[in-house]
Amino acid sequence: MDLSQIQLIATDMDGTLLNSQDQVSARFYDVYHALKAQGVTFVAASGRQYYSLAHKLNSIKKDLYFIAENGALLMHQDKELGVIEIKKEKYLELLQQIQKIEGSQLIVCGRKTAYLNDHGPEFLELFSEFYERYKIIEDLTQIDDQILKLAICNINGTETHVYPQLQNLEGELKVKVSGKIWLDLSHSQANKGNALQKLQKLLNITAEQTMVFGDYNNDLEMMEAATYSFAMKNAHPNILKAANYSTESNDNYGVERILEKVLEAKLTTQAAI
Repeated sequence: MDLSQIQLIATDMDGTLLNSQDQVSARFYDVYHALKAQGVTFVAASGRQYYSLAHKLNSIKKDLYFIAENGALLMHQDKELGVIEIKKEKYLELLQQIQKIEGSQLIVCGRKTAYLNDHGPEFLELFSEFYERYKIIEDLTQIDDQILKLAICNINGTETHVYPQLQNLEGELKVKVSGKIWLDLSHSQANKGNALQKLQKLLNITAEQTMVFGDYNNDLEMMEAATYSFAMKNAHPNILKAANYSTESNDNYGVERILEKVLEAKLTTQAAI
């Protein structure tokens, strides 16, 4: 691996950059600042809401690009670089189907905020880790906003309890098991890979100059957009198969260890010139 050529690094958040306590390590910030000084551009690529990502990475948010809502929204310095929405007619059709799935809670991810029914304080505590802005409303058919994604939470597991009931939508939409208890529905063209490729074109950076990290199925397309694709040790089997390389778990500094190798490669190349 010639890590000295890396110019763009995109990392998923939950299960990847964030540890099991939903924290970004001081070790990451140290190597981030060193790589930024070397001209490397960073991207936070997540199924999370943009405002949640910006809050989680507040101290460096002005320098980052954000791929939010699984690629439905591309942002930089609070400016919208790309958005792919689900049309209102399709949303209303999906709403009826989703509300029939027993044991599941729906979050409607809008451009301005997220919307949900009142599912009680226990669910709100779980939900609020991922959503910085939200509104609790009674009628989810009365939303006046661009709809970027539908996130479904099922504590019993979405891969077995939700995905089989929505699998028929594959192709028409992106149907992504994005975590053990989460499943996301997005426009068919809204994924992290497409958003990353748009950013690569904008910045004139190639796949060979790009490194990505991920752990779950909503990272699959992103794996294809970079030569240096890394699966976390704790990743879903699909990601372990799709990635070109692997690293340690999110609780064992998997991202940070590789970034430190990138920094070392760049400094070694500089010293040799």
